[in-house]
Amino acid sequence: MSDSSPVPAGTPAPASAPVLEVWCELQCPDCRSALDDVRALRARYGDRLELRLRHFPLERHKHAFAAAQAAEEAAEQGQAWPYVEAVLGRVEELDRRGEPFLVEVAGELGLDAEEFDTALIDGRHILIVDADQAEGKAIGVTGTPTYVIAGERLDGGKSQEGLRERIEEIVDRLLAGQTEA
Repeated sequence: MSDSSPVPAGTPAPASAPVLEVWCELQCPDCRSALDDVRALRARYGDRLELRLRHFPLERHKHAFAAAQAAEEAAEQGQAWPYVEAVLGRVEELDRRGEPFLVEVAGELGLDAEEFDTALIDGRHILIVDADQAEGKAIGVTGTPTYVIAGERLDGGKSQEGLRERIEEIVDRLLAGQTEA
């Protein structure tokens, strides 16, 4: 999924924008903690950095796979990051309530909740989630959050400390390289 909010819906990031892949799991407390860093990066770079949500549901979280599918439905309806933030902000509720909670959050955000329910039943986004998970495993993702930028993998599952600064260093270097070219 690619949603580089806060850019208006339908406006792609510039072709030259560096891409930060955020390997995330919507039932992960560490991913919730990482939201502040993601928000700060979006605020600092806007459309000069493309944030790409990648799914890596962990087996120990029983609703993570459904949550990843729901995030894909939110992306299809143009609200990927608002949905992700809303779900991550209430991880404990997702733990308790599962799929009905995912549909409820969609309704709260003004999305088509009925379509969410149908998407979770018919599994239309399973292949995207499976492909993300397989790619994550292939590149060495073992936990969430994990960030990948310019071929460098940064593991946020152990600690978020210093990661935003490291990402900013890489993005600043990439952006400076663009202006020199």
